[in-house]
Amino acid sequence: MKLRAYALQALIVVAILLTLYGLATVVAARMRGLGVEPGFGFLGQRAGFDIGDTLIDFDAADTYGRAFVVGLLNTVAVALVAIVASLLLGAVAGLGQLARNRLFARLCVAYVELFRNVPLLLQVLIVYVLLIGRLPLPHEAWHVFGDWGPDVWLSKSGLSLPWPVWSNGALILERPVLGTFTFSGGATLTPEFIAVAAALTLFTAAYIAEVVRGSVQSVSQRQREAALALGLDEAQTLRFVVVPQALRSMIPPLANQLLNLIKNSSLAVAVGYPDLVAVADTTLNQSGHAVECIAIIMVVYLFLSLLTAAIMGGWHARLLRRQGGSA
Repeated sequence: MKLRAYALQALIVVAILLTLYGLATVVAARMRGLGVEPGFGFLGQRAGFDIGDTLIDFDAADTYGRAFVVGLLNTVAVALVAIVASLLLGAVAGLGQLARNRLFARLCVAYVELFRNVPLLLQVLIVYVLLIGRLPLPHEAWHVFGDWGPDVWLSKSGLSLPWPVWSNGALILERPVLGTFTFSGGATLTPEFIAVAAALTLFTAAYIAEVVRGSVQSVSQRQREAALALGLDEAQTLRFVVVPQALRSMIPPLANQLLNLIKNSSLAVAVGYPDLVAVADTTLNQSGHAVECIAIIMVVYLFLSLLTAAIMGGWHARLLRRQGGSA
C-alpha cells in the first residue's frame, strides 16, 4: 500500500511539472514573438527610474535587481513595524475587552468591531488622506514632544526623528535639521510609510484582539480561582497563570494573522509607497518582463510567509515542550 501511495504521489508531481513546463514553453514563445527575450537577465539592466523612499542608496543608474532589493526592504520594514505594533495593540485591546472597567471594555469592543468590518484598503486611503490633509508644511512642523523633548518633527514630509549613524569611527545620534524645503539628517518616515503601517496595525490588531480574548477565556476558571487562593493578585494571576496557558492555543491563530499582515502589505501600492509590488509594477511596464516580475513577487511573498510560519511554529513547539503538553 505504501509503495502504491508513493507511486501515485510521484505521478502527480510529474504531471504538475510537465504542465508547468508546457506553460513555460508557451509563454516563452509568446514573449519571443513580442520581441522580449524570456529570463531574468533583465535584472542586470539599468532601471532608469528613481525610488523616493529607500533604506539603501538607489538612483536611476542602478539596476532592476537593486530596485527589487529596495522594494523588498521597504516591504519588510513596514511589515515589521506593523507586526510589533499590532501585537502590542491587539494584546491591550484583547485583554481590555475582559477588563472590569466597563467603559474601557466597551471602548475596546467598539474598536475591534469597527476596524474588523472596514476594508483594509479603505483604511489605508483614509489614514493617508488625513495625514496629507491635516499635517503642516515642513517650516511649520509640529514638535511632537514639545520644546523640552527630543527633536521629533511631524509635517507633510513625514515623521523626522534622530537616528544613530556611524561617523568618524564613532556612533553618534544625528538630529533632523530643517533646510530650505524639508528636513535633512536623522531619519524620516514618509507619510506613505506611516499610512500603510498605521492601517495595517489598526486592522490586524483588531483580529489579534479577538484571538487574545478567546484564548484567555479558554483557560479554566478553576485555574484563576486556585491562583487567587494561593495569594496571587489579579495581575499576577493573569501574568503567571492565565497568559502562559492561553499562549498554547493563541500562537497558531496569531501566526495566521501575521501571515495575512505580510500579504496585506502589498496594498501599499495604493498610496504610492514603493514596496516590492510597486517596484515590480514599474519594472514590468518598462521592461515587458511581466511573467518574471510576477514570479519574483510570488517567490518573495512565499518565502516571507514560510519564514514567519516557521518562526511561529518553532515558538509554539518550544512552548509545548517547556510546558510538557500538547495543544
